[in-house]
Amino acid sequence: MGVGIAQVFAAKGHKISLISINQESLDQGKIAIQNSLERMLKRNRITSEEMKNTLNGVTTFTDLEDGVKQADLVIEAIPENVDLKLKIFAQLDSIAPASAPLATNTSSISITRIAAATKRPDKVIGMHFMNPVPVMKLVEVIRGYATSDATTQLVMDLSRELGKVPVEVNDYPGFVANRILMPMLNEAMYTLWEGVGGVAEIDTVMKLGMAHPMGPLQLADYIGLDTCLAILNVMKEGFGRQHYQPCPLLVNMVMAGKLGRKSGEGFYDYSGGGKELVVSNSFK
Repeated sequence: MGVGIAQVFAAKGHKISLISINQESLDQGKIAIQNSLERMLKRNRITSEEMKNTLNGVTTFTDLEDGVKQADLVIEAIPENVDLKLKIFAQLDSIAPASAPLATNTSSISITRIAAATKRPDKVIGMHFMNPVPVMKLVEVIRGYATSDATTQLVMDLSRELGKVPVEVNDYPGFVANRILMPMLNEAMYTLWEGVGGVAEIDTVMKLGMAHPMGPLQLADYIGLDTCLAILNVMKEGFGRQHYQPCPLLVNMVMAGKLGRKSGEGFYDYSGGGKELVVSNSFK
């Protein structure tokens, strides 16, 4: 997600600091941006000059302070881990210019809680991009309890400048997108776990019957099963409702390291470069 966000900002002429804890992941990120731009170039969606300018607009850093000390805006895109986000935002607050808004790409965690780790809660906001970022138009803009009108307007305007469609929502677990999406994915997993249908059957029903471009189990693989589990746990804790209880199959798959596309296997096998059904007794 961070790589995709960096790409869309750099494509609009912004100078981007892409920060990670190690150089290897940064090198992989630059390759991912280049591959994405090459696909766009082949489809005549960009020119070779635009591709060059976008790549040149991204500078990588492994030191957090070097990356953000002169930033006009910081967008965090680390995994859905509350403690880690609170730690990062406390660090960002002490390093970034006092005028800089601090945005989080969280898909479920309370903006108000994250903002409380800083001394600038009025400048903390949710900026939830959809994956893949260069393709998907939506940005959920989430106001925390103390987020100012000025910060919200800045992010709304900036999202439009990026060619996105910003939608302002309020700060409740899962916001809008995942509050609706995750129970559907979870129910698809329960349907599989209880033996009502197989992976292909469930995905086919939803694609052909509900006109979804991707079946729920394939979509869960694409999002990352660990991310799905983290979001469901946030909503279960936040609302205290049983229907957010993660399916035991999801819990077991995450414990087994079957995280979906990112790990090479989830409900489907991606190790061969394509998408093949996984036949496993664990789905019974």
